[in-house]
Amino acid sequence: MIAILGQVARYSRLLLVAGLLAGLFLPGLARILLHIVPEMVAILLFLAALSIGHRSVFGQAGNLKTVLLLVVVFQLVLPLLAITALGLPGWLGTAAGTAIILALSAPSISGSPSFSIIMGHNPAPAMQLLVIGTALFPLTVLPVLWFLPGAGGAAEVARTALGLLGVIVVSAALGFGVRARWLSDLTREGASAINGISAIALAIIVIGLMSELGPALLRQPGQVLSWLLLAFVLSIGMQVAAFTIMRGAGPPDFAVPVSIVAGNRNIALFLLSLPPETMQPLLVFLGCYQIPMYLTPILMRRLYRPLPA
Repeated sequence: MIAILGQVARYSRLLLVAGLLAGLFLPGLARILLHIVPEMVAILLFLAALSIGHRSVFGQAGNLKTVLLLVVVFQLVLPLLAITALGLPGWLGTAAGTAIILALSAPSISGSPSFSIIMGHNPAPAMQLLVIGTALFPLTVLPVLWFLPGAGGAAEVARTALGLLGVIVVSAALGFGVRARWLSDLTREGASAINGISAIALAIIVIGLMSELGPALLRQPGQVLSWLLLAFVLSIGMQVAAFTIMRGAGPPDFAVPVSIVAGNRNIALFLLSLPPETMQPLLVFLGCYQIPMYLTPILMRRLYRPLPA
């Protein structure tokens, strides 16, 4: 079984593509798996913590200032700048404008450490950005919602973020605990097997999150293509920009994990907390956003070349 899971990890990029295609062309399966996405997210976080180990994460406490600065820039400075830029031509209240603001203000997706592992890079910075970014999200999102037309629901957003933070802390603590107690000498084969299970969890999550996209593509293909273009510009564009800046600044092993976080944000947080009239027009965009997100290990492979061992 360990050998099989190791092979799954080896072909994890192809598994993510298969998940995208299944979510797009099997909407019935996607709607079924949508109900277990929260549980799969918790499992994914547990597996990431199990693979990384607490020493790798907390051993880099000296980078805490860098992580805090990045969280403030990503989740507060950039969305406020975008609000200013979109407000000048009067685009702030549009669906596309709202999508841009929410994508820039959300914390990291829970799969960012797993993406870092798939790409052959240190996942610890991604885990730090995930935990600290989610912890600070109730504070960083308040100024953004204040200036975002029709958002409201700041208290509900904060409650949702705190709930997600609880899931992250519990899942990570369990993963770190199991690693320290029983898997302190994790072999390369064991780590590969864990990464294979993580790839399966990522594929299940993406299938569920694509449940709205397939039917929308049949009804309004032009609108879907417009949202897809915006999703690619946001996700891939933010990653390229972050990598270009971080490659010459900050710790050397931060560039790729930080770039992955920059372009892959947990917009689904707002789906659980903002008014339905605000989020309903963005459901198709949320599905489109999964495509560049889960294609990151393939599209960014040449740019994110693994560091020498």
